[in-house]
Amino acid sequence: MTGKQRKFADEYLIDQNAAQAAIRAGYSEKSARSIGQRLLTKADIRAYIDDELEKMHDKTIADAEEVLRYLTSVVRGESKSEIVVVESTGDGFSEAKNVEKAPDEKDKLKAAELLGKRYGLYSDKVNVSGAVPVAFIDNLEE
Repeated sequence: MTGKQRKFADEYLIDQNAAQAAIRAGYSEKSARSIGQRLLTKADIRAYIDDELEKMHDKTIADAEEVLRYLTSVVRGESKSEIVVVESTGDGFSEAKNVEKAPDEKDKLKAAELLGKRYGLYSDKVNVSGAVPVAFIDNLEE
């Protein structure tokens, strides 16, 4: 891949517009649309773009392990959130401040519930196993 092609690929990652990426990479405005589409069909450029998109996806999307770690930190009271608190400054005036707070009992309970569901701790089904004797009694008289 040439330097200009790499520039195109990097520009394409910004807005996924092939024509604009070609123009920003230094290709002619008149042929930018066709050049952009042609560049996207090249295997090495496509592979580079797909690899970079995968990296971007991995950085922006939380995976299951990250979600479980977060819920655990809430249950343990280790996470912090920011709330706005209005305080009086006197003479009828007040001031808003951002204050960090630990999760309250409601937040901890919800996180614990979600973790419990994940690990199958709650079940409405009752499993009964074992042998039960069955007796057939004939009470009919002929």
